[in-house]
Amino acid sequence: MHDDIYDEFVRRSVARAQKRRVGHPFCKETAQGAQVSQEQMDKILGYIESAKAEGARLELGGYRMGSEGFYIAPTIFSEVTDAMTVSKEEIFGPVMCLARFKSVDEVIQRANATPFGLAAGIFTKDAATGQKLSRRIHAGLMFWNCYHVNDIAAPFGGMKHSGMGREGGGMYCLESYLEVKNVVQKI
Repeated sequence: MHDDIYDEFVRRSVARAQKRRVGHPFCKETAQGAQVSQEQMDKILGYIESAKAEGARLELGGYRMGSEGFYIAPTIFSEVTDAMTVSKEEIFGPVMCLARFKSVDEVIQRANATPFGLAAGIFTKDAATGQKLSRRIHAGLMFWNCYHVNDIAAPFGGMKHSGMGREGGGMYCLESYLEVKNVVQKI
């Protein structure tokens, strides 16, 4: 978050996450289900512990919910730096890590410094800034003023160490299922 709005964004994020319903995924009111396995839950809880140990400020959550299932409370960390494990690795869990920035060019440099590039989200009222960020950030999927909105007809996949090929729709996804073969015959 930009320094100018960082503190307010942290406050609003915590307030919104506190209202998030965690539970059975088939319940209409549920916004977040369980992790897929004990192993995944333990991995996420390990990331949470590393963030605390490395100096991130725990704003909300950070614990297992209940004793049945693999539920983790929505978790928010502020004052996260690029050197922290939670910034350098993909968590794949209900953990939000908030870091400060001062300029758009700084955001681009920091976003592209990671070895991952599955998805990126940008929020801006300025169309020129949004276009600049969406062109220059190396991610397979860019969300602009929204997040996790997918169209099954659109190709999905990451860049760098985040996946190979594309899934979903369009001709790009077909390449994963094709094997090109060259046959030469003398006639």
